[in-house]
Amino acid sequence: MKISNNKTFIVAELSANHQQKFDIAVETIKAIKAAGADAVKLQTYTPDTLTIDCDNDYFKIKNGTIWDGKNFYELYKEAYTPWEWQPKLKKIAEDLGLIFFSTPFDFSAVDFLENMNVPIYKVASFEITDLPLIKYIAAKKKPLIISTGIAELSEIENAINICKECENNDIILLYCVSEYPAKPENINLNIIPFLKEQFKVSVGISDHSLGIEIPIAAVALGACVIEKHFILDKKLGGPDAEFSLDYKKFKEMVEKVRLIEKTLGKKEYKLTEAQRKNRKFGRSLFAVKDIKKGEKFTKENIKSIRPSDGLPPLYYYQILNKYAAIDIKYGTPLTKEMIINFEELI
Repeated sequence: MKISNNKTFIVAELSANHQQKFDIAVETIKAIKAAGADAVKLQTYTPDTLTIDCDNDYFKIKNGTIWDGKNFYELYKEAYTPWEWQPKLKKIAEDLGLIFFSTPFDFSAVDFLENMNVPIYKVASFEITDLPLIKYIAAKKKPLIISTGIAELSEIENAINICKECENNDIILLYCVSEYPAKPENINLNIIPFLKEQFKVSVGISDHSLGIEIPIAAVALGACVIEKHFILDKKLGGPDAEFSLDYKKFKEMVEKVRLIEKTLGKKEYKLTEAQRKNRKFGRSLFAVKDIKKGEKFTKENIKSIRPSDGLPPLYYYQILNKYAAIDIKYGTPLTKEMIINFEELI
């Protein structure tokens, strides 16, 4: 499938917001559809496919995140989505009209998702440097959405190049600040058009900020995809609850994105029908006193005023000190026939 460029592709990330309860996952997908998302995305991993169960300092989280104090294995055990759920959730989502896809974190997850026939793959921010994994995914010849998160420009280029080596050019970069939650001052939305120009690919945003303003602004800067975490109710808690949107806020974001899309228009300067009608309210040259035939036009008897039925104001200084060809009444728009030798002014 091709991800449409006609409108912003809005993805709701389920992530850990199911609380390890299948029924919550189902209800969340139903709410995602009702909120107006185009797709629901999962993450396909187990703690053992991401890390090892080790409690030494290397594996303790202590980077000033909301997960500090846990080790990697503990976090991923709490957050992962059971694989046996995923085919069922895919059917539920697709029956509702949602696109369902996932982020695989190792080869076995890719194989699992291939058996499910997912239409898109996402490469997570922390996996962008795992070129063997990206190559394995790209070889499936399906669209790839690649988060830039922690990557240097050279690493983004490496990821794109390895996709192209696999003859997979269906790539979207997802600008992402890998901070949870992301602080607005650390988000540089001007990166979106920069990445688009630098790598000649479409670019979206994976946003972990606390509000909806940043993804909405990103659309105005050319983002073609928005990914945002979704939760039924923030009171449920969990590893990702703090930077997830509930139904009400997600729906508001979707509505505002769709409004922004309508305002973007095309890269051409062309008046709308409404603008053309409103040209009536523009200015033009009128007689503001009765003017006799042969009388000189002066600052006292002609003026640039609304509406726009007379000659354009650009002729004002050229007409001054010229002579009236006919009698002109107060409140009459000036025309070229009213001015002696008007053709000499053109």
